[in-house]
Amino acid sequence: MEKLLAITIFESLASGVRLDIYRLLVKTGPQGLVAGEIGSTLEVPPTNLSFHLKALTHAQLVSVVQEGRFQRYRANLALMQELIAYLTAECCAGHPEQCAELCAPMAGPDLRPTS
Repeated sequence: MEKLLAITIFESLASGVRLDIYRLLVKTGPQGLVAGEIGSTLEVPPTNLSFHLKALTHAQLVSVVQEGRFQRYRANLALMQELIAYLTAECCAGHPEQCAELCAPMAGPDLRPTS
């Protein structure tokens, strides 16, 4: 992944509405949702939703397919996995096995590693 793409992704997710949209699409999996379903679920007006979906599509975080008069949106999970790999590629100077404790699942609202 190139740095510019990573920056674009982070800028796109810096909006609370776009983060909510992406997380909703992740939850629905490969089925995705049509724009109206996204808007009604998140209570986002159509004009506002269109703006946010365009930004997510531009950042490649979501894909869109025309289905008749509807547009179906799906989360680009492969891109998110690529972003995570990009962020952690040099963990512990390239020896991620040394960082096992840092990579342990987080617990609770304070996000301390579980013991």
